[in-house]
Amino acid sequence: MHDFRYVGKKLFCEGVAVETLAKKFGTPLYIYSQRTLTDHFQKLDRALAPLDHLVCFAMKSNSNLSVLRTIANLGGSFDVVSAGELQRVIAAGGDPRKCVFAGVAKTEAEIEFALRKGIYSFNAESEPELQRINKIAARLKKFAPVAVRVNPGVDAYTHAKITTGTYENKFGIAFEKIEGVYARASKLKNLRLRGLQMHIGSQVTKTSPFEEAVKKVSPLVRQLAEKFELEFFSIGGGLGIVYEPALASGSNSWWKSAAAKNILTPQKYADRLVPLLKPLGLKILLEPGRFISGNAGILVTRVEFVKRTGKKNFVIVDAAMNDLIRPAFYDAYHEIVPLTKKAGAMIASDVVGGICESGDYFAKDRPLPKVGEGDLLALMSAGAYGSVQSSNYNARPLAAEILVNGKKYAVARERQPVKEIWRGEKIVAWLK
Repeated sequence: MHDFRYVGKKLFCEGVAVETLAKKFGTPLYIYSQRTLTDHFQKLDRALAPLDHLVCFAMKSNSNLSVLRTIANLGGSFDVVSAGELQRVIAAGGDPRKCVFAGVAKTEAEIEFALRKGIYSFNAESEPELQRINKIAARLKKFAPVAVRVNPGVDAYTHAKITTGTYENKFGIAFEKIEGVYARASKLKNLRLRGLQMHIGSQVTKTSPFEEAVKKVSPLVRQLAEKFELEFFSIGGGLGIVYEPALASGSNSWWKSAAAKNILTPQKYADRLVPLLKPLGLKILLEPGRFISGNAGILVTRVEFVKRTGKKNFVIVDAAMNDLIRPAFYDAYHEIVPLTKKAGAMIASDVVGGICESGDYFAKDRPLPKVGEGDLLALMSAGAYGSVQSSNYNARPLAAEILVNGKKYAVARERQPVKEIWRGEKIVAWLK
């Protein structure tokens, strides 16, 4: 469920007309629904209530401080992959003692920073990393809490660039090597073996890959927990969302779409996994990102020109791949809807930005209503891996971000002034 809907002919975010925000703050513009963030977090949290559990929001999906504070206020914790992300958590009022630190390339400085802040656990990806963490912990006279990431060899049947659970990926340690790794790690005096972690991939829309992974890894978890007194098992994230369609055409209710009825819900997920996890008697960690933030955000853009060629109808907009790279990077689908609902025949259109790359597009040959210069469009389901992956390519400033709560709204990130793009750069002395 999400809180973007048509009221009459106008697209609303909760109780606010999106057009009002676009006219007041300009475009490109990210808009987030606080009610949607809250609803998605709470549905997942409640579904897992039979377990001792911790929902760690994967902030790589959306690291806006207001989004993070929303999650922290709900009692959530965070999955971070850099010292910068951990600093963002702290700046947003999150508790580093409830955070897990993932990633394959943690630097010595990052490990030291996390240890000093009391990180709940490192999710270690290799034996050299375990040795590095132990060395730094010894120097600091601390015990470092760690969980090793097991690669279960399970295919999540998702996009090649976001699958993580097979032996062809850079993540984790092979399933059959884990026992030996824990045995050797237990001899490192400044490590505390706190848990076991896995993550099979992102945008998984069926329960079967999760079930397969949990069933395969559970006996190993039970064995390790008894031998090394582990306290948690992290089953990762990866719950998928509806991208197509994200907003049911001709209806105020997204849930009436056929795609929404087939999507993996928190309850379906819990119904299949809780019976497998409860007998372990461990705290269960979950690391969702996209599921919580994806459908909670949109990117609003203005039509600059409509260009017709012999074969194509190009809708050229002021947003570009630097604002939302997913279509260019993953061939990802984002539903595109006008802020004012339009009647009439649909026209096959390419929606493109102004960056000097042929890959700068949001849709190709997409049936869209007839639009013209000045019309406003919304790219749906842009709350995850949207703003966080944006860049200053072509010296384009980062978009503003707005958080909506009922009929209230506020700037959650100001639009970047152009001169801020090169702040910190210098013309070296010998060129002057």
